[in-house]
Amino acid sequence: MKPETLIAAVTAARRPAWSAASCGQHRPVLPAWRTGLSGAVAALGLLGVMLASTIARADSLDTLRGFVTEVKTGRSAFTQTVTSPDGAKKKLSSGSFEFARPHRFRFAYTRPYEQLIVADGEKVWLHDIDLNQVTVRPFTEALGATPAALLAGTAIERDFELKALPDEGGLQWAQALPRAVEGAFKSVRVGFLGTTLAAVEIVDAFGQRSRLEFSAFEANPKLAADRFRFVPPAGADVIAP
Repeated sequence: MKPETLIAAVTAARRPAWSAASCGQHRPVLPAWRTGLSGAVAALGLLGVMLASTIARADSLDTLRGFVTEVKTGRSAFTQTVTSPDGAKKKLSSGSFEFARPHRFRFAYTRPYEQLIVADGEKVWLHDIDLNQVTVRPFTEALGATPAALLAGTAIERDFELKALPDEGGLQWAQALPRAVEGAFKSVRVGFLGTTLAAVEIVDAFGQRSRLEFSAFEANPKLAADRFRFVPPAGADVIAP
């Protein structure tokens, strides 16, 4: 697998993404599917469920709650920066995403490598296009109390402790901490410019930080149902629990 994704795959294994191989000539190993929804589809997080620009200005928690309530579908371009725990290494990626609550989303990474992550409501699929390898997990097992669970419509007050943070960098920030004691990530910060989502920052259990920035977002567009269906291509190596 390739560079870190926000909502990548989830496996039972737990290990950092910044391995010796990732620091050498080899392509970095995704924490995805190995550290919980990490550092893409980890919204990989809160993205989508909170995207809109129709709610009157309020504090960041009111804005966050309003997005969860008001935005049923969405799509946007994004850029992602993943920073190693010591801050010395950064990986850049970009692509597009779409979501339709409840329980469906699609992330298409185009740079530096092509990857596709699709949740169809029952399963979460990750397709490494270059390797023609597909990893699949049950939806409920893959998401849990993660940023992507917010994307899929999970009740935020039940799974997360919310806190308004001071403004920073021209954005309003809200913080979501998982109520579960053990998990794949430590915290999520959501930044708003007015009432529009501008950034999501995730810190995983190993201290790796992922930041997504959004552009050209459309709130509540009509999305075809087949955007959230995935059929493994012919000859693909399918990995399932």
